[in-house]
Amino acid sequence: MTYPHRRSSAASEDDFFDIPDEPCLAVVKRQLRHIRTWVFFGLFILFILWLRREPPKPPALPHIRYDLVDWSRYAYTQYATSSAYLCNAIMVFEALHRLGSRAERVLFYPEEWDTLVESPVDRDSQLLQMAEEKYNVQIMPIDVQMIKAGSGSAESWDKSISKFLAFGETQYERVIHLDSDITVLQNMDELFFLPPAQVAMPRAYWSLPKTKQLSSLMIVIQPSSREYNALMDAAKPAMHGQVDTSHAENRYDMELLNDRYGDSALVLPHRQYGLITGEFRSKDHKFFLANEYEQWDPDKVLSEAKFVHFSDWPLPKPWVMWPHEQLAEIQPKCDYKPGTPEESGCRDREVWKKLYDDFRRRRKNVCKLLSFPAPEYPPKENPDEPKERSEQVPS
Repeated sequence: MTYPHRRSSAASEDDFFDIPDEPCLAVVKRQLRHIRTWVFFGLFILFILWLRREPPKPPALPHIRYDLVDWSRYAYTQYATSSAYLCNAIMVFEALHRLGSRAERVLFYPEEWDTLVESPVDRDSQLLQMAEEKYNVQIMPIDVQMIKAGSGSAESWDKSISKFLAFGETQYERVIHLDSDITVLQNMDELFFLPPAQVAMPRAYWSLPKTKQLSSLMIVIQPSSREYNALMDAAKPAMHGQVDTSHAENRYDMELLNDRYGDSALVLPHRQYGLITGEFRSKDHKFFLANEYEQWDPDKVLSEAKFVHFSDWPLPKPWVMWPHEQLAEIQPKCDYKPGTPEESGCRDREVWKKLYDDFRRRRKNVCKLLSFPAPEYPPKENPDEPKERSEQVPS
């Protein structure tokens, strides 16, 4: 057997490293035949791609540690000056309870009512007891004789000045007052931690572009004795019967709140905190969407809203049954061939009807009350509504 020549250890260093020259291309071709070269190349490419990746968005960091909040400093308030609105208020508290709100709850009610259930039909007393025992509501009797009475079971405009009582709840750092003719859809506790402002309210978008009025459907309040006294002083004409508060044009809560806070209030986005049912009846949504390019999507709109307010004049409120003739006239129209057997694109109508049906179902389940009979039709002309977009003015 012949062995290859081996250099001796005595060979010079230059001779030891005297390697024949080889073209670079040949070296590359030889290296490419090795699997490890491709593995290294692949890892190198992956490393470059990893460096060039778009950094992931940081996870949402809650700026508020909800578990550490002293919730006794915050409250939702409602007032009830009639049996119908008492049930509405209980329904709001039930929804807040079901949706996991942690803030306290306060209900103002006429001092002549009591919580003593004297008979099975004493529903007001039963509901007050339910509010206390089931939904942890603090019930607070108030003198409402100074405010003109409403118009019974079918009233649409309750004694709205009573909501000013929330401004006097100075034991709380912040209070949220909601109108009771609403359906609460989502938890709203985040509003307690808005930047400091005497009040925060959504815009009455249905009055745009004519006016930029604030809506009192929702008011986030920093209670203050000074503000409470100022508002109650301004409301004295209504307290003494000098103003008819049963009509929308004289709805003093909105008027006085806009006079005092119109230029200083923190404005809440109306998509989340000011949706009204009348929007589903409209075919022009530019004031709600606030742009000309966005497509109206009733399901998306409802999914974004924290609550929806029932406002479909001349249709009565949801605790009053619909007159059939009126319903056929007022309900949302389909997009294609409305009123014919071939009509389609009726999602607005479906969402709208579901909101009313859901309110009545919950009213029956929560309050054990049925809806009132429908009023006479056609209704009298509503003199308090502006002519522009009158179908959407909250009532």
